[in-house]
Order: sequence, then structure tokens, then C-alpha cells
Amino acid sequence: MEEVDVEPPLVVVPGADPACRQLCFEWGPAEVLVCETRFDRGGGGDAAPGSSRVFVVRRDQDIYIQTLRKLFNESHGIFVGLQRCEEELAGKSRRAQLVQVSKNYRSVIRACMEDMHRAAAATRDPALHSQYSTQVSILSAMELIWNLCEILFVEAAAAGPLLLRLLDWIRLHVCDVDSMVREVLSSENPSKHKLFWNVVDVFVLQGRMDEARHLLSKEATANPTSMSMYKILDDLMMKMPVPNLGNTQTLTELELKWQHWHEECQRYIRDGTFASNPHMESICKILGGDENAMLEKKELLTTWYHFLVTRLLYSHPTVKPMELHFYAQSSMDLFLGEENSPEPLDTILMAAFEFELHQVIKECSIALSNWWFVAHLTDLLDHCKLLQSHNLYFGSNMREFLLLEYASGLFSHHSLWQLGVDYFDHCREYGRVYLELHIERIPLNTEQKALKVLRICEQRHMHEQVRSICKIMAMKALRNNRLGSALSWSIRAKDAAFATLISDRFLKDYCERGCFSDLDLIDNLGPSMLLSDRLTFLGKYREFHRLYGEKRFSEAAKLLLMLMTAHIAPCSFWMTLLTDALPLLEQKEVIFSAEQTYELMQCLEDLTAGKPDKQKLLVDDVETMKVEMLRLALARNLARVIVKEGTLEGS
Repeated sequence: MEEVDVEPPLVVVPGADPACRQLCFEWGPAEVLVCETRFDRGGGGDAAPGSSRVFVVRRDQDIYIQTLRKLFNESHGIFVGLQRCEEELAGKSRRAQLVQVSKNYRSVIRACMEDMHRAAAATRDPALHSQYSTQVSILSAMELIWNLCEILFVEAAAAGPLLLRLLDWIRLHVCDVDSMVREVLSSENPSKHKLFWNVVDVFVLQGRMDEARHLLSKEATANPTSMSMYKILDDLMMKMPVPNLGNTQTLTELELKWQHWHEECQRYIRDGTFASNPHMESICKILGGDENAMLEKKELLTTWYHFLVTRLLYSHPTVKPMELHFYAQSSMDLFLGEENSPEPLDTILMAAFEFELHQVIKECSIALSNWWFVAHLTDLLDHCKLLQSHNLYFGSNMREFLLLEYASGLFSHHSLWQLGVDYFDHCREYGRVYLELHIERIPLNTEQKALKVLRICEQRHMHEQVRSICKIMAMKALRNNRLGSALSWSIRAKDAAFATLISDRFLKDYCERGCFSDLDLIDNLGPSMLLSDRLTFLGKYREFHRLYGEKRFSEAAKLLLMLMTAHIAPCSFWMTLLTDALPLLEQKEVIFSAEQTYELMQCLEDLTAGKPDKQKLLVDDVETMKVEMLRLALARNLARVIVKEGTLEGS
């Protein structure tokens, strides 16, 4: 693998020409608004020709790359799982659980990198191919850095196992040898292949002794004259002491065995045992810790950190974590030389070897193109209890600051904002405030999206935001003449004034059409009808129609009279209510009692004559006819009820 070049991201404003126009900017919620001024760059004050333009530069552009969705979605699940199992992370298993979480994050990075690599191979668009290739490089660098942090900080490998972990790290991330191995082994005569010794050298440089011995056996078979040298070299490689993870030997025992083996390697070099075979001699020098021999394989090592791990393997196999930075710095100096300056990736890795956590996070924040990496890595390190002193140095809670930045970027995306909610939830100090601010900026394009946002707010008892969302959706529904939806949203918002307004619209619609719309909603208002008097009237008036339809005339008449005498009904609707009483007055069976009939007469007189506290009714010919019909029906009903009641009293 070639060294990954991670440069700080450069923001380019598409369509803007800074050479011709002066640019100014303003920070937005999740982006920078860049505009061209209308003044020339010389400061003369003359307006530049043409119109000014406004450009939007998003803060976290990677959020909008489709192929990175897997990274954001799957890592969100890992993050939430880690927060929920915090109480379970205790005792000896805590470290192992955190290492597993770290590996889960790395597996998501690698899966996303493989998807991006396939996308780059499949596309024919040069611009897309370049974008995908850049993202592959960035993801590769992210996994490289994360893996090293996992070894040094999360697992905190001790001397001995530390070297084994670093070897695994190099083998995983320096994989060019695999293609060479396939090419060599697929040839008819592998030992004669031009890359044969390169492959053997890489195996040795990575400490893959069994594979190196296997290839060397092919060389010995093809060249019997070198059999004796092969046996000696094979024996050296087989006997090489290496640390083990089972703790079956102490570091002192390992150092003694390694020192004895090291002296044996150097003795063969001094004796010129491999002088007739430069390739085997070079391998023996590497086994003996000859740094010059290693540097001669610079093209195969490819990076200074590969050189570092090889150097530790053959010179300092029991290196302690706190000694790493000495060897890392000298390895970088030897490998790069004076003519090459370190790249940003080199700076990050060196900070890790120096156990400077704050510097690692700072450099990654500058060099990488999104907040995903530093936010999740910092959260994991915080669970490892490694950031307390760094928080004091940083000036605030570093974990929370980075999570807030990452979640804010997610909220600028039309669908990923839902992931951001959980990140805000797990920021104790400012998460609630950020969530309230960002939730208000979500465009409520559809009712389904509004319901999602509303559910989130209700679960977190964000009452102001709940009311705001419901009012917005109620107003949208009212503008589109969707009265049922508007009423439902206003009830949910507990907005009495708006519910009254919509109830009036329902009543007006009824007067014009002669029937109600959205009957299911009105029939099932339940206790919600108590939100406002007008809504109560709407619900009760609909109940009157239902009773009338079920031919429960006495109950319907009683309810109708109550609506008028209790002054729940608006004055403008009294004539409609009295007109609704006509069919009941004309029934064969007497429905209204004398007392009820007198009350209806009084209501009619109040409506026509007007009271000081009533609005005077302006009647036309149709209204006059209705009034006369009502007076006649009321008089007839009164006569019928008097006869009926008198007959009952006489009997």
C-alpha cells in the first residue's frame, strides 16, 4: 500500500471567481453563505459590472456522498449501543468489550472503503472516479489511524504483545505484497520469477516467517547447491523467539532467548556464511537488526511506520509503550531523510506514538474531511477514561464538543438528521439545547416527516417545539382547505384560538354544503372538544345530528335546546339551530314540552328583536319566511303540548 496522503480539506466555491470579485461570507446553521460584493478589489468603491451571486458552502460535504451512508448509519448503531451498555462495562471484561466496539467501528470503515473501491471501478465518469478514489484514500487513512489508537489506547497493549499488535497493524494496512504473491505463485517456476525475492523480503520485513520459509523451500528445491545455506537460514527463521499472548514466558526470558538468537544471526554474518548468495545474506542481515539492510528495502517497506515495526521486530522486540516515540521519531528521520518533510498523516501517527491524545484529535480534525472520525474516536476514548486531563487542557468537554459538531452536520441532511438526534441525546451539557435549535430548522415538507419530528419532541417532553410543529402543520392544512387535518393538528397543539377558528370554518362549510366533512374526526373528538367553546359546540352539534339520525328525538331536542340556552352556539348559528328544530316540532309525537317550547320562542324573539348583548340579525325575505314558519310551528307545538298536558292532568 502506498502511503496515504491526507491533506487538510480545501474549500472551493464553485462558480465564484475570487480573482475578479471580492468575496465575503456569513456563517449559517450548517453552512457558510459566500457572496460576491459589488465593489472592486482596488478599494475605489466603484461597482463591479454584473450581478452579485450567493454561494452555499456546506460545513460537512461528506454527509451528502451517497456511498458513505453505510458509514453513518451503521456506526450510529454502534455508538448508541456503546452508550446504553455503559453501566455493564465493568470489571475485567470492560477492556475487552471496548476493544470489540473499536473493531466494530473499523469493520464499518473497511466495508465502506470496499464499497467505495467497487464504485470507483464501476463508474466511467472521471469526476466520480476521482471523488471515489479520494474517499478510498481518506477511509484507508482513517482505519490506519483508528487501528493504531485501538492498539495503544483502547487495548493498551503491554510490552511483548504490543509488538504482535503492531505487526498485525502493518500486515493489515500494507497489502501490496498480496498481489505480488499471487503473481509469483501462479507462475510455472516461482523461484525464477523476477519478483520472487521481493516477496520473500516483504514476508521477512513483516515477520511472516512461515510464509517466507515456504517460498525459500522452493528456491532450495530448484537450486540444490544452495541447500546448506537454505537449511541454516530456515533454522534461524524457525528458531526466532517472538512474544506470545498466552503469557507463558516472562519478558526477561524472551529477552534472553532473543539475545542468544540475535548473536547467532550476527555470527553467521561475520563468518560470511551467505556471502555467495546476496539475497540470503540480506535476509540474514535484516534478522540481525541491520538498519542499513532494512533501508535498502525502502521501496518494499513503503512507509516509515512499516520500517519502525520491522526495526522493532529485529532490534527491540520487548519495546515498552512509553519507549515507542523514541524509535518512531528516529525511524521517521532515517526513512524520510532531510529532503522529505512529514505529511499530515505522519504527524497524526507520530502524535499517537507519543501518546498525545489531544494532538491526535486536533490533527485529525484539521486533516480529515468530516467530523465522523474524531467524534466517534473521542467518544470511545472517553469511555476508556482517557480524556479527563485533556478536557481540562481543551477548555471544555472535548467529547461533547465534537459530537455536537458531527450531529449538527447530520441535521443539515434531509434524512440523516434522525441519526443526529441520538448524538444530541448523549451530550449531557448542551445536547438538549442544540436539539431544540436544530429541530426547529427541519423543513416539514410532508405530514409523515412532521409526525416523525413530533414523535421525537414528545418523547423528550419538548413542549414548545411540539406546539410550534403542530401550529405550522395546522396552518399548512388550513391553507390547503384540509379542515380535518388542520383541526387534528390544532388539537394536538392544544391551541384553543386556532381550534376555534377551524371550528368556525367547519360550521361555515356545513352551512354552505348542508353536511359535515371529516365525520370520523368530529365523531371521535372525545375530551378534546373541551379545548374551546366553539369546538365543544361543533362536537355537540354533530352529536345532535347523530341522535336525530338514530331517531332518538327526545335526546336530540334536549341537546339542541341546551346548545342555545347555554349560549355555547355562536349567535350567527342560532337560525340554523332553530331551523333544525322544525322537523322535531312537526313530528306526530310531541317532542318539546311546554317549557321547552317557551324557551325556543324566547330564543327566536332574541334573535329577531335583538338584545343589548346580542348582535342584531339582519334578515332578508328568506329569513323572514323561516321566522314565520318557526313561529307557526312553535305555536302549533305549544297548542298540542297544552292539550296533551291538560288531558294528562284531567285523567
